[in-house]
Amino acid sequence: MKNENETLRWPTNLDQAGIVERLVEVRAMAEAAGLPEVATRFVGVESMHSGEIGANVIGALTWVQEKPEYADLIMQLSIVAMNLKNLK
Repeated sequence: MKNENETLRWPTNLDQAGIVERLVEVRAMAEAAGLPEVATRFVGVESMHSGEIGANVIGALTWVQEKPEYADLIMQLSIVAMNLKNLK
């Protein structure tokens, strides 16, 4: 993914383009992991409005948060969730 050391200090200054970029990666990760419930939330993320992005991030995070086998996905969704305040 981005940087394996991100767990030490998560980026909290992602702009909308950075958030969308991560969510495109999350979509690919979810598809590869066989998680259509998560992947479909981010189909068309490039053109979603900020409220829709936020709702989908929180929904996806809620769905996977109790599943430690998806730790990489949880980390990426958590990083995005910390940056939702930066959406315009």
